[in-house]
Amino acid sequence: MANDESVVSYDEKARRMADAMIAAEKRHLAERAAEEDCDCKEGMFPRGSLASRRRFLFAAGSLASTLGAVSLAQAQDKKAPPGAFHFDVPDDPTKEQGRAVAADGGYGSRSQFETEVRWRFPTANEYTSWSMTPLDQSIGNLTPSGLHFERHHGGIPTIDPSKHLMIVHGMVNTAKKFSMADLKRFPSVTRKYFIECSGNGLTEWNKPTLKTVQGTHGLLSTSEWTGVHFSTIAREVGLKDGSAWVLAEGADAAVMTRSIPMEKMLRDALIVYGQNGEALRPEQGYPLRLVLPGYEGNTHIKWLRRLEVSDKPFMTREETSKYTDLLGNGKARQFSLEMDAKSVITFPSGEMKLPGPGFYEVTGLAWSGRGRIQSVDVSVDGGKTWQPAHLGSAPEPICTVRFTYPWMWDGKPAVLQSRCIDENGYIQPTLKQLIAIRGSNGPFGSIYHLNAIQSWAVSAAGEVSNVHA
Repeated sequence: MANDESVVSYDEKARRMADAMIAAEKRHLAERAAEEDCDCKEGMFPRGSLASRRRFLFAAGSLASTLGAVSLAQAQDKKAPPGAFHFDVPDDPTKEQGRAVAADGGYGSRSQFETEVRWRFPTANEYTSWSMTPLDQSIGNLTPSGLHFERHHGGIPTIDPSKHLMIVHGMVNTAKKFSMADLKRFPSVTRKYFIECSGNGLTEWNKPTLKTVQGTHGLLSTSEWTGVHFSTIAREVGLKDGSAWVLAEGADAAVMTRSIPMEKMLRDALIVYGQNGEALRPEQGYPLRLVLPGYEGNTHIKWLRRLEVSDKPFMTREETSKYTDLLGNGKARQFSLEMDAKSVITFPSGEMKLPGPGFYEVTGLAWSGRGRIQSVDVSVDGGKTWQPAHLGSAPEPICTVRFTYPWMWDGKPAVLQSRCIDENGYIQPTLKQLIAIRGSNGPFGSIYHLNAIQSWAVSAAGEVSNVHA
């Protein structure tokens, strides 16, 4: 079926969700198609409408700066993408003085020619929604903080770090309150980890629905995180015998809570205050969040204010009615927390157009919540044959790795796929294989934890589309 058709086979709630995402993506694509293509990659990446892209930001912030009068006037008078200011382009930059150093007020902005943004899922309100990372425009392994995907249940709180406290209590020897200053006195660690929402790709179980890799896989981002091991905090408070679970609670309006196994907390949980070399962004949990390497994104509690130790899970909404995996027999997997190995080709991907036959470097990302990626294979014939891809860097645990594959396209229709294998020998499955194991219950099948192989069809005209193959 065509990707933009109404999703009539879904139940009413699922249909509304899928239709809303389709409509949002269609508007996004239509508005950027009205703009001239940029000259990068010979026009394969169309430049988006800057005004429309602003509308797709989860939270658009105001254009505030300490620019000089001339520069500020330019920024206000002319359109510039979020995070950038517009400056007139001289005919020859070697013949004209550039703008003054630190004219941006002392905090750098990106180039006005870089326009990629997250687009927001069109929920009924802007406070309980999510925004998606433009993976098609990603470079390397890390995601800029400003493009890291978001998921919110009660808006983005504004918190004064000087007044913020994290309480640790329950089955501990000594309950304690930790200020931000207290936490920053402990030994810190810095690690690169991906975070992926377990609902990434939830519209794609039954049939191809969204057109772009931003739509199908955009709830994935990788950052460098800095903070304190929970094990350090545990030594400060002392754990009582029988301690087996920790309830993590956020300071947002939803008071987001999840139960986490103590084994996981002690092994590698981080209490994080830094991201990509600076303080957390507000939308990423400023001033404090939990990072649980390899676990589904909903467990990485933002605006962390409380950790309660117990001998059993707390059975919160997010682990009973939500974030469980329905099976074909009517039962549900609960506490299915680890993210399975997964990969996706980001170039070429949906809604791109190859200008003609010839050489292309196929590229994408691979990741696993259970360790390092061992290898990635690429197929150009829909999985009939596979060839090894090149990994651009040494794989790190619980971190995305970029892969590339040299492809000489002959101009005939092709179906591009990637599959990864992690260090545990787990092989990324096809959708049919995944459904055979997990079953299909309802119109979406199992909503969460879709890690099946993604297929991109390339037509003879070079147009790339999302298909099931």
